[in-house]
Amino acid sequence: MILVDSSVWIDFFNSRENKETEFLYDALLTDTICLGDLILAEVLQGFRDDKTHRQAKELLMPLPIYQLMTPELALISADNYRSLRKRGVTVRKSVDVWIATFCIENGVQLLYSDKDFLPFSKYLGLHSPIIADI
Repeated sequence: MILVDSSVWIDFFNSRENKETEFLYDALLTDTICLGDLILAEVLQGFRDDKTHRQAKELLMPLPIYQLMTPELALISADNYRSLRKRGVTVRKSVDVWIATFCIENGVQLLYSDKDFLPFSKYLGLHSPIIADI
C-alpha cells in the first residue's frame, strides 16, 4: 500500500512532470494507492474553481482513505518530533509528522516530494516506493 502525500497530488493535478508524478500515474493503474484524511483536506482546499475541485474529488474519493491521527498516534508523533529535534532537525509542519508517523507505524510506504520527510526516512524508518532526490 502506498500513501500519496499532498506534495505529489498537487504536482499531479497541476500536470507537473517529475519522477513522483510519473510513478503515481503508473501506480494508479497497478498498485494500491491510498489517501489520508488530512491529505484529502490539504489537496481539495487548494482548488480555486468548482469544476477542477469536483473532478479531483471524483478521482480521490474512491481511493481507500485512512484516519491519520488517533490518540495513540498523537503520542508516537510527539515522540518522533522530539526524537528528530534532539538530532537537530525541526520539522516545519505538524501534519508532516502525523503523516510520517502513520506510515511508519502501519508499514505503509509514502510517496512524497516534500524534503521535510527526508529525516523520517533517514532516522525513523519511513519508506518511499522511489528514492527521492531532493
